[in-house]
Amino acid sequence: MNKEIEAYNNLQSDLDKEICTALYHIIIENLQEAESKIWHAHPVWFLDGNPIVGYSKLKKDIRLLFWSGQSFDEEKLLNEGSFKAAEARYTAVNQINTEDIKRWLKKGKEIQWDYKNIVKRKGVLERLK
Repeated sequence: MNKEIEAYNNLQSDLDKEICTALYHIIIENLQEAESKIWHAHPVWFLDGNPIVGYSKLKKDIRLLFWSGQSFDEEKLLNEGSFKAAEARYTAVNQINTEDIKRWLKKGKEIQWDYKNIVKRKGVLERLK
């Protein structure tokens, strides 16, 4: 396990750590070519420098965020923010549907908006794939 991400997971309560660890394993098994690191204080996976997926501890749950998720056409992903991100939230490990996440990760590879250059483009997103 990525040591930074392992340290992040270990800071969580037992229940949240279980959720984070489960998400970590699904992500690394299905997004093997991605670079992972702690970015803006939580685990994020990147393809060619572009953020694809990450998770974070919120007040009441763990959020799984897909930066281009609003373009995935998935009912279980909820829109997040004013760009193209979408999320799923978990309060227990048994809420995690591995097949859903695998499908979302596949779409994350195939459908990408250019977050890497969003600052350079003054907040304008362009579709990469």
